[in-house]
Amino acid sequence: MISGLIDLPWWGYVVYALVLGHITTISVTIYLHRHQAHRTLELHALPSHFFRFWLWLTTGINTKEWAAVHRKHHAKVETTDDPHSPQILGIGKVVWEGAELYWQELKNLETLERYGHGTPDDWIEREIYRKYSFIGIASLLIIEVVLFGPIGLTIWAVQMSGSPFLAAGIINGVGHYWGYRNFQTEDASRNIIPWGIILGGEELHNNHHAYVTSARLSNKWYEFDIGWMYICILQSMGLAQVRKTAPKLRFNMAKTKCDLDTLHAVISHRYEVLAKYAHSLKHTFAKEMDHLREVATHHGVDRSTIKRWVLADSKTLLEHERAKLSLVLSKTRSLDKVYTMREELVSVWQRSTASKDELVKQLEDWCHRAEESGIEVLENFSRRLRCYA
Repeated sequence: MISGLIDLPWWGYVVYALVLGHITTISVTIYLHRHQAHRTLELHALPSHFFRFWLWLTTGINTKEWAAVHRKHHAKVETTDDPHSPQILGIGKVVWEGAELYWQELKNLETLERYGHGTPDDWIEREIYRKYSFIGIASLLIIEVVLFGPIGLTIWAVQMSGSPFLAAGIINGVGHYWGYRNFQTEDASRNIIPWGIILGGEELHNNHHAYVTSARLSNKWYEFDIGWMYICILQSMGLAQVRKTAPKLRFNMAKTKCDLDTLHAVISHRYEVLAKYAHSLKHTFAKEMDHLREVATHHGVDRSTIKRWVLADSKTLLEHERAKLSLVLSKTRSLDKVYTMREELVSVWQRSTASKDELVKQLEDWCHRAEESGIEVLENFSRRLRCYA
């Protein structure tokens, strides 16, 4: 029987494949995603060139192409121009055909020209990595077959299919369909799990969409971003420099009036503000639903549909959905008031033409009306909002 230069027990081959796959995942999340696509950190030439070489060897990915497609995803998220939105294309297609969607988008030269700026364009990129991308993965195949014999072909096949499935299928698909949300972003992004090793921290996808320029993807105390752990190690060695992380919300419980600091904090943490406000909506909805059930049934909608409409951004609803929701809400003062005031709160940070003083006044007016509403959840929310610092 033909064998390679190295003979390992079965678990040795598994460990080898997992270790190499993990290095590839870390290369994607640190180099391609956080460093190149979003510029959340600077990398020393040593790790930067290593990551670039490793990705050429194990995936054949081109930096400019990957960054361009990902940047377009953020710019056009959940629209028909999004290269891989499960909300538009369906969860099954993105999970199982995510890699094909990526290659299909690369045929769009406008995507590369518009979103591929600032990526490496040196001699080795132009003449080797970009021109001969297939040589890298072919070299890996030869190396693994020589080292391990026929089993090396199996290991190589798993590596070639595993990374595209995890990145293009799971993160781009499941990460916009199932999971929990810390932040009420304007897209459908989700955190798949609060901790993970296989996905390198990319499983915290909702956190990423809330703070795109943050080098750290974990946000809550119970979340673990292994990619951030490696970044901290590189930074301690002088091989990386973090440019920005998500701001931490602070409170000044002595504040009783909105000021410029309150405004800045609310705008910076607007997705967290909306997430906390969603709890107020859910609480009010639960109290009012028995009263609304008959009205909703009369208009041909069920409880879950009304709840989804109430929690959704009104801009995402169709005209007939907004009309039915308005009819249902008109039958309950409390839920209608909480829902309406959410829309008014959002408008505070969307009024780009207003001066800072005007926005502070509008925010203070919103808080005053919330506290005068007679609705407990609004009163409590407003008092907490005033303390943002």
